[in-house]
Amino acid sequence: MSTVNDKAIFAKRFRGFLPVVVDVETGGFDPQTDALLEIAAVLLTMDERGYIHRHKTLAHHVLPFPGANLDAEALAFNGIDPYHPFRNAASEQDALKSIFSAVSKWVKENNCTRAILVGHNAFFDLGFLNAAVKRNNIKRNPFHPFSSFDTATLAGVAFGQTVLARAVQAAGIEWDSSEAHSAIYDAERTADLFCKIVNYWDELKEKD
Repeated sequence: MSTVNDKAIFAKRFRGFLPVVVDVETGGFDPQTDALLEIAAVLLTMDERGYIHRHKTLAHHVLPFPGANLDAEALAFNGIDPYHPFRNAASEQDALKSIFSAVSKWVKENNCTRAILVGHNAFFDLGFLNAAVKRNNIKRNPFHPFSSFDTATLAGVAFGQTVLARAVQAAGIEWDSSEAHSAIYDAERTADLFCKIVNYWDELKEKD
């Protein structure tokens, strides 16, 4: 369990920003027209050594917004049936407000000023997040609107790999292809990858 002092260190580690790992599954590539279908956010914590780890995963299946485009190739790729009766999907507004509430609370508990999105090809996830926020007129968005940490870039530098599956495996983290392309699985593996890179860098600094 982190102490208050540990959390203060966490706040200083990223200049007051709190990294939150996000993955979305969608009905296409255009955040303005294509449906947001799944969203997962992984909260991170810091241990007594100053190393970061996964703490908690927040996730929702999401109903396509009215008039949303659903590309057949995208659905075949992620295997999502948007209107399956057992999806227990929430509206965009309800899903985002639920996740934003938990993220905002974690930002405050860790003495940070704002969340910053961590994603694999983060522009994609942040683009869909921002489009949904605007579409639903959500006023309290804890995430920075344009800054992000991109694990594709970080993994390219650290391991010479930019594809998530290959980067995760190069980092020595288990990868199950049968579980891939769900928001929860991809977000958690992205979180493990981000933590591995940050912790490895901190270890190198300690040795200098």
